[in-house]
Amino acid sequence: MPGGREKTGPARRATNRPANAKKPKTFRLSESRIESARQILGVNTATAAIEAALDMVVFRKELVDGTRSLLGIAVNPFDAH
Repeated sequence: MPGGREKTGPARRATNRPANAKKPKTFRLSESRIESARQILGVNTATAAIEAALDMVVFRKELVDGTRSLLGIAVNPFDAH
């Protein structure tokens, strides 16, 4: 490339958006499943239902990973001597 600069990928614009910032997305989801999830989770919006459901998926993964790491480790009650 002229000038000695090599292009390695698409140009990226710097943003002030935090890594966990919300970003608009479009998904094709079942209205009845979203409504069921919204009612079960006790939230008012589809977005809140989807976020809560995703949080539960992440938490489940953390629980499974933690449980797997404890396999084979003896766990005693606090009052055991």
